[in-house]
Amino acid sequence: MTIKNEIKSHIVKTGKTMVDVVKEINATRPFDKQTSTQNLSNKLARETLKYKEALEIAHVIGYKIEWKPI
Repeated sequence: MTIKNEIKSHIVKTGKTMVDVVKEINATRPFDKQTSTQNLSNKLARETLKYKEALEIAHVIGYKIEWKPI
């Protein structure tokens, strides 16, 4: 499973859309730091999403990213 599909599947499981996620992320950011749905989608497709952005997405959809030893 690609990162894009993994993140999108978690978003869908929560009943939200990419638009919903972007709106909630933008609500916490200053105007000059806001993003668009297209920008987020492109980052997922290119796998250039920053860790901070992944944490924001996880928070918005009610998830926590956790590091565990394997």
